[in-house]
Amino acid sequence: MKIKNFAMLAGIAGLLAACGGSSKIVEPADLNEQRVFFALNSSEISDEAKDNLLGQALYMKNHADTKIQIAGNCDERGSTEYNLALGARRANAAKAVIVNDGVDASRISTISYGKERPLVQGTGEEVWKWNRNATTTVK
Repeated sequence: MKIKNFAMLAGIAGLLAACGGSSKIVEPADLNEQRVFFALNSSEISDEAKDNLLGQALYMKNHADTKIQIAGNCDERGSTEYNLALGARRANAAKAVIVNDGVDASRISTISYGKERPLVQGTGEEVWKWNRNATTTVK
């Protein structure tokens, strides 16, 4: 009975270690032009984007005088109004991750450029995937 319980606890501990060890939070050397990317018509933060944003939060905690702006961007599809609203949701979702990690919200402003400032020119998913982003710049 004790061996069975021990084996079960060891299995749970291994599972927890595997889950906890997957995070790759790294403080960037500079916050300018840090980008996180989004799926089509989404403002949901992916695990990869969350790790990037938590790295940005770490930078901000270590540099208390830094203020940033997060710009939400979209690909060329959809109306101007739709993309401005989606860009705002993306910027605010990115901001929320940083604020929830302990950075004062007053240090972060957001703006939406919708589809007006594409990172990559052109058409097609290979281009569009780069234009669906939230970009951080130091203010």
